[in-house]
Amino acid sequence: MDYEFKKNTLDGSYYCSFSMGHEIIGRWLQEEISNDLPKIDQVIALMAASKRAFNQEQTLEGQEIRVMILADEVTVQANVLTHGEALDSDSEFDFYDCESTASCGIDDFALMIKQWCEFVRYSPADFT
Repeated sequence: MDYEFKKNTLDGSYYCSFSMGHEIIGRWLQEEISNDLPKIDQVIALMAASKRAFNQEQTLEGQEIRVMILADEVTVQANVLTHGEALDSDSEFDFYDCESTASCGIDDFALMIKQWCEFVRYSPADFT
């Protein structure tokens, strides 16, 4: 998973771009988290909870995107994929689905969150 963080120096907004197959993680980070410190703390708490209850799924619901951690796997998924009827796997929406869900290991996810915290100049006390 490759990514790059950027800051708009004119308005102070944060941007990120992620490699193909992980775009939804960038969208989640940019739109749902950004530099909202309480939300960053929620993500860190979610990762800590997943370590305490390794085989129990931990979920953080966002406005449009959710993060789910089970064992050592993190899945980031657009909420729209969990609503409505299942689509045929050969449908024209397969490409959209591919851009609407991504998975990575918990260690890669934690490293990305740590680097994001450093980028937005946030030093959470209990980052694990």
